[in-house]
Amino acid sequence: MNTVRLQYLCFSKLSQLGFLLILFLSVKTINAQTRNSGTINYLNFEQKPVYFGITLGYNSANFKAFHSKDLILNESIAGSNSGGGPGLNLGIVTNFKVGKYFDFRFLPTLSFTERRLEYRLTETGESVFDQPFAGVLVETPFHIRYKSAVYNDKRMFVIAGVKYSYDLANNADVLQADNLVKVSASDFAFEFGAGVQFFLPYFIFSPEIKFSHGLGNLLIQDQNLIQSKVLEKLESRVWTISLHFEG
Repeated sequence: MNTVRLQYLCFSKLSQLGFLLILFLSVKTINAQTRNSGTINYLNFEQKPVYFGITLGYNSANFKAFHSKDLILNESIAGSNSGGGPGLNLGIVTNFKVGKYFDFRFLPTLSFTERRLEYRLTETGESVFDQPFAGVLVETPFHIRYKSAVYNDKRMFVIAGVKYSYDLANNADVLQADNLVKVSASDFAFEFGAGVQFFLPYFIFSPEIKFSHGLGNLLIQDQNLIQSKVLEKLESRVWTISLHFEG
């Protein structure tokens, strides 16, 4: 487990550095390509009813834990907390224009996440159980996007939609373990967010921030495990910063 944890931490650090490098290069490109104020780049894309692109993202995921009545009745566990680590998103963008100000967007994505559950002892408050959940999720978000009017090759937008995800890392070994809290591989969530479009000569650069609110209960109840009995349900929560490159 320590080796796996170390590998994940190395991957997370490299992901953060890579994301920051891409963001820095994107900002440099925008500054270089928008110095000519006489160019109106958005007209190159305005007539396209459909266009495609790629998306890179940085995520921070955790659980929203709801405790059961067994938490009060037991004498060992005082409560639980959920935390998470950095993650990475890689995906494809398909954008369909619906009128002048609306888009319908489909963004199939491969998402690497880390979430944790930590339990505290009743008497000391110290951590007694700490379980990581490293996920490799196939996600299928469907979004409606509303865009403002264009000004100087820029415009704001807001998004809202739904997302289904399936965790490929949720394998049979974990589900059969007697000493681990078990969660479902499938999840359904509501998403909303906002961002800015920058129209460049050859592509559209769109940084975006969004929040994903899980709607289903991920917890697979195990009455033989106290860490599971003290929970009523677990819902997913994810913050994501995405960089879309479209055209």
